[in-house]
Amino acid sequence: MGNREDLLAGARQVILERGVAKATARDIAAAAGVSLAAIGYHFGSKDELVSAALTESLGSGIGDAMEAVVDETASLPLIDGFATLFDRMPEIFAANREALFASLENSVRVSRDRGASQALADATEQAHLGIVEVLRAARPDLDAADLDAIAKLEFVLVQSLGLLWIISPDSLPTGDELARAVAAIAADGPPTA
Repeated sequence: MGNREDLLAGARQVILERGVAKATARDIAAAAGVSLAAIGYHFGSKDELVSAALTESLGSGIGDAMEAVVDETASLPLIDGFATLFDRMPEIFAANREALFASLENSVRVSRDRGASQALADATEQAHLGIVEVLRAARPDLDAADLDAIAKLEFVLVQSLGLLWIISPDSLPTGDELARAVAAIAADGPPTA
């Protein structure tokens, strides 16, 4: 690994051990085995490094797990694949518990910093595009507008359910309940606006 990758790994390690608020640049550099100056060189600031490490960590943890479910359910009707995905989200959240907590902590922190907030917004857009690509590979029959709409719905649901899971893990709706709601709304017809 190079210094950049070492810093990302070191940041993830320190964040998961201590939390975002207590992760210092010095601790991250020590965990990565690089100089303190490497943070500025590769990321500009500790805050940007923390955001990058968390985005990558959640993308590889939660994102990869979601992709596996989407691939696994590609032969099912779309609504059944959707239900299965959201039935599995509690176990996916549990497997990524510390990263989910750190991501929430980081989101609150960066919301007060315009530059860091923009970096997080950019990462959010990349996450959405990643879901589109996963869906496109699993469901090549869907048109671009449907892929985009489904990816946005899944992204919003994962974000909000992740927060709800942190607060009250037993209160998440089931995948079948969410699928039933989507089907009921769709049965009313397409939007008129």
